[in-house]
Amino acid sequence: MKINKISIIIPAYNEAKTIERLLARVEETDLGCEKEIIVVDDGSSDDTPDILKRYESKYRIIRHLKNRGKGAAVRSGYQAATGDCAIVQDADLEYDPRDIGRMIKKAEEENAQAVFGSRRLDWAREKNQKAGWIYHLGGIFLSALTNLLYGTKITDEPTCYKMVSKETLDRIDLKAEGFEFCPELTAKIARLGIKIYEIPISYFPRSVREGKKIKIKDGAIAIWTLIKNRF
Repeated sequence: MKINKISIIIPAYNEAKTIERLLARVEETDLGCEKEIIVVDDGSSDDTPDILKRYESKYRIIRHLKNRGKGAAVRSGYQAATGDCAIVQDADLEYDPRDIGRMIKKAEEENAQAVFGSRRLDWAREKNQKAGWIYHLGGIFLSALTNLLYGTKITDEPTCYKMVSKETLDRIDLKAEGFEFCPELTAKIARLGIKIYEIPISYFPRSVREGKKIKIKDGAIAIWTLIKNRF
C-alpha cells in the first residue's frame, strides 16, 4: 500500500503546557509523505483553545463545546480525515512522531492495513521507561487477553500509536466516547480478519502529577470492551 498522505489526529483536553511543543515536533518531522494535521479540542477549560486559535490557518482545528472523552475526540478526527491512513498522536509528548515514519514504511513493505507501535517489542521492551507497574502489567494483561479472544499476536494492545488505513476505518462503526476507544478499535480490526503488524517505538511516560489522565478503572472498562466486542 502506497501512502501519499497520512492524517494525524491530535485529541487535546487541557494540554496547554505541551500542545505547542507537540505541534512543532509533528510539523518538523519528515514522514516522507503529506501530513494532514487535525487537532480536536475536547472542551478544554485551560488555555488550549486560545493557543489553538493561532493555528487555525495552518491545521484543521475541531472544537467540542464540552468535554466528551478521548474516543469522541478521535472519532471527530477520523470523520474529518482524508489521508490514506490515520494515526492518533496524543498531545502529551509521550510518543515520538519520528516513529510514525517507520510505521509508514512497515505498512508499505507489508501492504498492511493496520500497524501498531509497540512499547514492548524487541528493543523497546528494554529501552523504554515504564509508566508505573500497574499501567505496565495492565498493558501486558490487555495484550494477552486480546490475543486469546481474537487470535492476534500483538505485544501492546493499549498503545496510542495505531495506524489504520482509511479503507479499514470506513468499514468500522466506532462508538466509544472515552478511553475504551483503543480496545474497541483493536477488537473491530481483528474481527474483520485484518492482520495487525507491529514495530517497536519509543515511549516517554508522564506521571499523574504531570497530567496523565487514564485511570485504573479505565483498565476494567477496556477488559469489558474487548469481551463485549468478541461475543
